[in-house]
Amino acid sequence: MKGIRIKLQQDMVNYKKPNSFQLKETYPLPPYSTIIGMVHELCGFKEYNDMRISVVGKYNSKVNDLYTRYEFSNGKKYENGRHQLKVGEYGISRGVSTVELLVDVELLIHIIPIDQNLVEKIEKAFLFPTEYPSLGRREDIAIINGVKVVDIIEGKIKDTVRLDEHLGKGYSAYIPIKELEKIRLKNKEEGVSISGTRYKLNRNYELLNLGTSKKPKIIRKWNKVEVIYGGNISVLRKKIVTMDEDGNVLFAI
Repeated sequence: MKGIRIKLQQDMVNYKKPNSFQLKETYPLPPYSTIIGMVHELCGFKEYNDMRISVVGKYNSKVNDLYTRYEFSNGKKYENGRHQLKVGEYGISRGVSTVELLVDVELLIHIIPIDQNLVEKIEKAFLFPTEYPSLGRREDIAIINGVKVVDIIEGKIKDTVRLDEHLGKGYSAYIPIKELEKIRLKNKEEGVSISGTRYKLNRNYELLNLGTSKKPKIIRKWNKVEVIYGGNISVLRKKIVTMDEDGNVLFAI
């Protein structure tokens, strides 16, 4: 099986958590849905194409920044002194809020399309993007440092493999819960075998109609994936793991 390996970096970025509003909190790495959305946008896909994603990365620090926030209620009429903007007869409030940003992000992403005929199309979309690629918010530009089609190999490893040996120090990953038996997340200070943060990440969605055929009410029902985010990752010997042709371990889902 073939996959596309992409190395990219970003200066300051927010991978927004869905339920954070007053402070726009960020995930430590882009969730699967964000990466899949970027692929579909760059490739110009009009329909969903299923793919497996593995993401590994690191960032230097976090900072908070201000942004302009707009609020409006459906059907709320404009009131002078309450609203800052008027659109037709409706009012919009404009204020200031805070966003959490990751600084100096580096990512190693593997994209494995289920339809292998799409490998070349995805590769070309990243080699020759028709517009600037962004990951996170629309303004979070992604600088692509490398694109390569690689063979994806699954097999039993003889010796324990550390993630740091191939990528350098500081890299972390989203690890699906079902893969935990194959790895060790070592926290030297606490001396425990598993140490990380558990997330339920959006992957893809289905459109559901909660209304009727005459009065449809369409919502997105998200398919979520349970993962552990952690670093100091060791893949244990004699375990069956997925790797690319250059020895990079994948946690694809």
